[in-house]
Amino acid sequence: MTVQNLIEKLDLKILSEGDLSLPVKGCYCGDLLSWVMSRAQEGDAWLTVMGNINAIGVAALTESACIILVDDAALDADALKKAGENGITVLQTDKDAFSIAVWINRLLNPEN
Repeated sequence: MTVQNLIEKLDLKILSEGDLSLPVKGCYCGDLLSWVMSRAQEGDAWLTVMGNINAIGVAALTESACIILVDDAALDADALKKAGENGITVLQTDKDAFSIAVWINRLLNPEN
């Protein structure tokens, strides 16, 4: 599963385009940045409402495959610029984190 596959299958809007061929290995839901920094894994699709510049830094640090802003959360201008500079893919959906996490789990584990 790649970031591009997620975009297509979950009908996600691209706010900032990085490497869409990155593999998505898991999913992490969280909004407390320090908590995410210590728990998100490389290759996770990170589901959050945090669309600020600090979230971009956390995504880069954890080597997240992408950020998915849930509940139509906005990406601020500084974060958009930083995401572009760092090649971080930021996506957006009007769906809630639980719904998107369930779909990602189903895509990553079709046998379940």
